[in-house]
Order: sequence, then C-alpha cells, then structure tokens
Amino acid sequence: MTAEPDLKLAADGADHPGGQPIVDALVSLLDLEAIETDIFRGLSPQVAMQRVFGGQVAGQALVAAGRTVAPERLVHSLHSYFIRPGDPSIPIIYTVDRVRDGRSFSVRRVVAIQHGEPIFTLSASFQLPQGGIDHQAQMPPAPAPESLPTLAERYEGFDELWSVMRQIPQPFDVRYVDDPPWVQRGQGPRENQPHRIWLKADGTLPDNPLLHVCVITFASDMNLLDSVLIHHGLAARLDPISMASLDHAMWFHRQFRADDWLLYVSSSSSASGGRGLATGQFYSRDGRLVASVTQEGMIRLPNA
Repeated sequence: MTAEPDLKLAADGADHPGGQPIVDALVSLLDLEAIETDIFRGLSPQVAMQRVFGGQVAGQALVAAGRTVAPERLVHSLHSYFIRPGDPSIPIIYTVDRVRDGRSFSVRRVVAIQHGEPIFTLSASFQLPQGGIDHQAQMPPAPAPESLPTLAERYEGFDELWSVMRQIPQPFDVRYVDDPPWVQRGQGPRENQPHRIWLKADGTLPDNPLLHVCVITFASDMNLLDSVLIHHGLAARLDPISMASLDHAMWFHRQFRADDWLLYVSSSSSASGGRGLATGQFYSRDGRLVASVTQEGMIRLPNA
C-alpha cells in the first residue's frame, strides 16, 4: 500500500493541478491495502470534501473484488448502491464475499464500511475471455478532442465557479463536445439530446486491465447526471440543487485503455419524484463501444 502522504491529490498552492503526478496519485488511491483475507482498506484524497466522491468508492470496491479473482477473468459488469455518505476523513473498509466461481464466470459482492455501517455495496461479475457473436451501436460523430477547448477554457467568464473548481485536482483531461451545464444554464427545457465529452487519464497508466476499468468506473460518476440537469437548464453549484448518486451500473464490452481518449455520450430519459435517470456509453477513438453505464441520482430543488 502506498504511504498515506502520497495520496494527497492537491499540490500546495497549485491551481487545478493535473498531469502525471495527479494520475499517479489516482493509481495510489486505487491501490488498496490487504488487511486480512478478502478484507481491504482504502483511503480518500486529502482535499476539502464533505463526503467521499461516489466514483472513488465504486472504483475502490471494484479493485477489492478484482483482487480476489484470477487475473485471466475480466470484469464485465457491476451493479452498486450508494447507501450512506462516505466520510473522507477516515479509511473505508471493503469486505469481499466470494459468491461463486464457475467454469467461466466469477461473482463477487463487496460491502464498504465506515463507522460500523455499510455506506456502499457492489456486485461484480468476471468472465474468462470467450469468442462469439459481435455487434455494437455506432459511435456518434464528434470533433477530435485536441480541437476542443480545455476545461479551464470552458470556465472562462465563470470566474466564481472556476475559483472553486480550480482547487479540485483533476486526474482526467476533459474536453466538452457540447456546452457544459454552466454554459447551457437558463436556456430552458431541451430535447433529450445526447451530451458528449471526450476524456482520458491526464498521464500514463500501468498496463493493468483491471486498473483501467477501475479508473473509468471512477470517471463515469463525474459528469453523468449533467445530462439530467441540461434537460432542465440547471447547473450544479450555480443552482440550489441537492444531488447524490443512488445507484450505478456498468457493463464492460471490450478492452480499452483509460489513458487513451474515450468519447463519453450520455442522455436522460426520465426525471421524477426527486430522482433523475441517466445512461451513457464510452467509445474508443477508433469507434469501438467499450462500456455502458446507467445511474439514478437524487436531484432535489428547494420547496419541491
């Protein structure tokens, strides 16, 4: 396990730190400590957060599950529930239940625990590589990521929002194809148009297939509910919205690298009862559909 000081993602005095040091810190964050058979310990980054980021606990839980499975068996799906807010000031304990090991598939169930109570549960299925029928949805058109504004450039003109966001370490290079929520804010209801983002780890990752899946699991929770907000002309941090992930499911179709560009296409088919549903697909730059994701989140407005 990497020493705790190395998990500090924010560089002192740096604005919106990124690059290889922050990617290395993300890798350390996902490198859990084995404290007993099928029991692991994970830490949170030393940044000012009221609760643990959902993508972090999902990624760490998947690491814990993968550590109990033969390396030749690759994860193909996960289903998870966020039960309680995580406390970033203390470690998270992950317990793994080896539900089944069959000839082709292995199933694991993980419970994340803090203060003696579960804060998150995850079930994941792993499979030996197999051949078979093959088809996929076509990747939507999108300009090359290098031709698009950087995240910092997208915040130009939104100084108050950027003053907060630039303090958050960013292990991913994110390029919005479509205007982000803070730009589309106030434009009123919109048709359910897909929301497209290019992203990749902002550095080089080790050659570990499970790590690349866990990194994208981490990233998948960052922008997914934006597709719900955009539908209504809302933006987090600018509108008085209470938001939290409720559940999260992913399917991994084909192998990929998380330090190569991936097009993340998301949309929302429904919002009601203080909840919003969002779905997304990850495409590699050469057009392969590599992963799909679905999430329901709590989205509450004042007096609603």
